[in-house]
Amino acid sequence: MDKKDIVSQFLLSGEVMSMTPFGSGHINDTYKVVVKNEDGTTADYILQRLNTNVFPDPEVLTDNATKVTHYIRKVLRARGEDPERGTIRFYPTREGKYYYIDNDGLCWRFENLIPGTVSYDLATTPEMFEATGYAFGSFMADLAKFPAEQLGEVIANFHHTGKRFETFEKEVKANKSGRADTCREEIDFALARKELALSIVTALEEKKIPLRVTHNDTKINNILMDAVTDKPVCIIDLDTIMPGAACYDFGDSIRFGASSALEDEKDLSKVYMKLELFDVYARGFMKAMGKALTLEEARSLALGSMVITFETGIRFLGDYLNGDVYFKTAYPEHNLVRARTQFKLVADMEEKLPQMYEIVEKYFYEAQKA
Repeated sequence: MDKKDIVSQFLLSGEVMSMTPFGSGHINDTYKVVVKNEDGTTADYILQRLNTNVFPDPEVLTDNATKVTHYIRKVLRARGEDPERGTIRFYPTREGKYYYIDNDGLCWRFENLIPGTVSYDLATTPEMFEATGYAFGSFMADLAKFPAEQLGEVIANFHHTGKRFETFEKEVKANKSGRADTCREEIDFALARKELALSIVTALEEKKIPLRVTHNDTKINNILMDAVTDKPVCIIDLDTIMPGAACYDFGDSIRFGASSALEDEKDLSKVYMKLELFDVYARGFMKAMGKALTLEEARSLALGSMVITFETGIRFLGDYLNGDVYFKTAYPEHNLVRARTQFKLVADMEEKLPQMYEIVEKYFYEAQKA
């Protein structure tokens, strides 16, 4: 089906002038659409084909995203801010749905492209990493009163580290690849940390920390920055919006952004968590979200950073044991190397955990006074 015909299924006036591939995402196919309005001006939009192999239920995905963005728009209006700049607008089809299934069974979504913004793939300075923390903290703060239980699970048990651990135990026992003897040390490291795997899940179940709306993909390239000031404008890529814990989003940013090395660094002597980057991210996040947190929840940000890193490590190691069926690899030991870097980060965080607690508590109390 022609893409212009697909665009015509959404409630939008104007004439499509051009359509070109856009962005560097690895899951969905994305196109920039330039539309000529009736008054002669032009506007930019995004047409996206959703990968239904990764996201098999587009109705849940789009329902979550539209509920959240509609809510944020109300929050922005109440603050006197521009909702057209501060959040994404998804366009409905002529049938009132926020996705369209074409004649080939492919699933499409249409949204605005916010002008005057840029995105980056890497935080190159501590100040930029702090701004990342502030952006995702602001996103969560705007949704602090949104009832997270109204959202569906786009990917079941995505950050349920307890269930991830159960799966890992089965993968070790099955040893489908026959590789278990090549990674006994890593297997033993993981199996000795069952209590860690259960810690955040248990805190949620016992209501020691509240259920939050979580983004679940807190990379800097999911933040649109003002092209002039480099200040955060809008959070994008809302495909994995789900109920969860605040530390899921915080922890994944730390796992990736505060590491001293790449995810597949072979020299483990180069791998550790940069405490100074943990500090600046926590400062930015707490400036935005600190007043909405409880002390127990603030402390969970430190522990959760370790939990999310551990979870990622057992996913890599489990895939290595399964024969590399999930993550793309460049060489036979790639997933094992990835698992080792995550476990080295976990071990480093275990030593630094008291300092991590001190940092999040410091910024928590500062936020209460602000």
